[in-house]
Amino acid sequence: MKIIIVENELYLAQSIASKISLNGFEFEIHRSPKEAMESNGDVYLLSTNAPNQTLYSFIQKHKDKIIILMVNYINNDTVGEPIKLGAIDYILKPFRIEELFRKIEHYQEHQKLKQQVVFLNDYMESKFKSIDDTNSQTITSNQSVIITNNQIIADRLAFDYAKKNDLNLVFLSLQNSNWKQKLEQHENEIFYINEFDNFKKAEKENILNEISKIKFILVSNNDLETDYEKIEILVKNRMSYQSDILTIDEYIQHIIVEFQSKYPDTELSKKLGMSRKSLWEKRKKYDLYKKK
Repeated sequence: MKIIIVENELYLAQSIASKISLNGFEFEIHRSPKEAMESNGDVYLLSTNAPNQTLYSFIQKHKDKIIILMVNYINNDTVGEPIKLGAIDYILKPFRIEELFRKIEHYQEHQKLKQQVVFLNDYMESKFKSIDDTNSQTITSNQSVIITNNQIIADRLAFDYAKKNDLNLVFLSLQNSNWKQKLEQHENEIFYINEFDNFKKAEKENILNEISKIKFILVSNNDLETDYEKIEILVKNRMSYQSDILTIDEYIQHIIVEFQSKYPDTELSKKLGMSRKSLWEKRKKYDLYKKK
């Protein structure tokens, strides 16, 4: 990490630089924003002693970096306007170097998380482009159940609802043994609950009772009786929505759904390389009962 110190008080700048160096960081010292304008660092420690226009131009140019203002006093010129333009925080002189390092570490972590969020949002948007927009169903309630045989459709509905309502989506896998301990919810959060179908009927009822007082979007492959908002989207040709390789279980489930009305069980089980008993067990596992 490289820290750029912009400070016209040379003694102070050198004192900060020596402590930065002892902690293993690179540094540069510049006496003014104008002198440091073309510098390239990860963190900028910027004194606000410079003329306003030069100071503001410097902040606007480097606002994608971590800029911490070093100020003698707090007013609109030294703190208010610089933060509006892109500085991230300030520290009052004189300060302890440990306090400065805490701020730097905090904002480095903050910056890293922001980059991860941008990446994940861009990645999910690219995934969702493969989904047909002709289906106009949307989530309208803070307690909803999505019935679908395609996970990416459920993902899109959940992400769209959270984005539209300015909610943070919190992923909750019921396969985690401590999922109940994770149910504490903040005001701007909604749980996105998966792995519901791995439980028996009585366990499912218990789960629905446990989540009754929180905001949630629950995904299930199978229909269920509930008073919560239900959105049902069953894809006939699931393969057309699949951008990743299916697991063996997903593939078998797809084949059963797609072809059980076209072939007798003897032929279907033969094509799947299993006995009729195994086919029956698969249907029971997935709750895919053949219509008569």
